[in-house]
Amino acid sequence: MIKPETRMKIKGYLEGFIQGMIQEHKQSSGLKPNELRPTQTFSSTGDIKPFHEALLPNGILLINEFERTFSTRLGTTFEECAKLIAKDRFAKAERGHRLTGKISLKALRTIEGVVNDLGSKRMIPYPEMIQRVLEVSDGKTVERTRIADVYLCDKDGNEIFIEVKSPKPNKGQCLEVTDRMLQIHAIKKQGPPKVRTFFAMAYNPYGDNKSSYKHSFTLNYLDIKNQVLIGKEFWDIVGGPGTYEEVLEIYREVGKEKGPDMLDQLALGY
Repeated sequence: MIKPETRMKIKGYLEGFIQGMIQEHKQSSGLKPNELRPTQTFSSTGDIKPFHEALLPNGILLINEFERTFSTRLGTTFEECAKLIAKDRFAKAERGHRLTGKISLKALRTIEGVVNDLGSKRMIPYPEMIQRVLEVSDGKTVERTRIADVYLCDKDGNEIFIEVKSPKPNKGQCLEVTDRMLQIHAIKKQGPPKVRTFFAMAYNPYGDNKSSYKHSFTLNYLDIKNQVLIGKEFWDIVGGPGTYEEVLEIYREVGKEKGPDMLDQLALGY
């Protein structure tokens, strides 16, 4: 169960996150919500939409742009909330944890081979990938640094390195995350249960059950059973059983409290 003081920290963080984004979008156009935007003549990012801007007032366009940016940045809130919750359960809980150490050249070549095989859909179980890397962790080395989105360490020194990413990754992201995770094992020269690595998704876009998940790139290029945490699995590791439901409830509370204010500031001009 999430502690009351931790709930307040999460709510305060989410409220600040939302308000910061509102201010960013309000200042971006300099127009009132009921005004039409003048047609742009150049955009380095290819964002000119002359017919949208001719019909839709600035407030509606702001809401649309706010939602797109919000969706892109939402993942950072999962990392922060996970860290805040995990601090009550683990000896250490960090975001952006940097791990630097030596990796043998043999291990790097083994990782490259494993990832290449994955790219050709020659999948082996993730624990076997880790074992292959650990078996060749001697000889000439090079220094590498890996960064974990969320890092957890319990009182017994057992470590968990988590990459928190989109629930619909592309092929390249799947291969890259496996490469990074295997490098962590190579640096630590340890595997489960002492060192565990996961690709985590904060929610399942296909339903509550892991069996309902069906994004093809994930299924083809990641070991769903041993390598991937989806929705409840991720939050349960961070905070124990029921954490997913509690976190979602906190987000909903903030949404109810901030929703009218978001509309006022972005679209109604109050």
